Amino acid sequence: MVGNMNKVVQRLLVFFIGLPLVVCLVWFNQFHHIALHALVFTASLLASNELYHLFRHKFSLQPRPLVLIFSVIPVFAAALLVYFEMNIAILNYIFVFVILMTMAWEVLFSKSFENSVAHLMTSLFIIFYAGFLPSFVSRMTVHPHSREFIAFFFLMVCMCDSVAWFFGVLFGKNNKGFIKASPNKSLAGFIGGFSGTMLTGAIAHFLFPNVFTGSLAKILILSFVIAFVAIIGDLVESVLKRSVEIKDSGSLVPGRGGVLDSIDSIVFVAPIYYFGINFLF
Repeated sequence: MVGNMNKVVQRLLVFFIGLPLVVCLVWFNQFHHIALHALVFTASLLASNELYHLFRHKFSLQPRPLVLIFSVIPVFAAALLVYFEMNIAILNYIFVFVILMTMAWEVLFSKSFENSVAHLMTSLFIIFYAGFLPSFVSRMTVHPHSREFIAFFFLMVCMCDSVAWFFGVLFGKNNKGFIKASPNKSLAGFIGGFSGTMLTGAIAHFLFPNVFTGSLAKILILSFVIAFVAIIGDLVESVLKRSVEIKDSGSLVPGRGGVLDSIDSIVFVAPIYYFGINFLF
């Protein structure tokens, strides 16, 4: 009981202290959001290491330094492209190059090929999940209204997670277990997640009508999609952990577990939100 209370307090502290710090980091966008790029790079590196640790329980992997270096190349390249005001689309070519280099390493330096399928599949997944997907946060920084878009990106995802958790604690005792990937998730929690995200989207529309332009329906539709994708992202990470029989990806974030446990929804939502704001606004 005491342990659960401590976890609740830690989670609340992360929300009420950590989230405002991230939003402030986004808002003060000196040097093309260089502090945000540093944060994304660090999160990518730590998440890559945690994924490597998860997969090591079930699979044979390529050397850890190689996988981690290849994983952070996309986010590092994104920061350089933004800082030197180059075409951010070049990042797609860099990602393809990293994938090809990963395959080439297996061909040229692997001593045995009996585990090559596992080597390549795990490395490619780690690079994509913990390297390429987070790079979409960096891509957002080139937008003229980058502060508003990125700040509300983090607010939407975090509100989805936090309100879902809050609703689940209060109203979810008798409606759990309908999602096999995460039996502790409740219907009340999902309703809370959608409600929190859509409320945040509505607030964004009314606070910054010149940024989140057009009708309220546009931002509500985007918010609904964001909530759905955020929930799926959380469940995907739950599936990864259950498949290797590990509860948390790490212990770096108080009340939440590892970095991967904290950014699972963020990395899933980032490309969808990026495409959404470019299409709608």
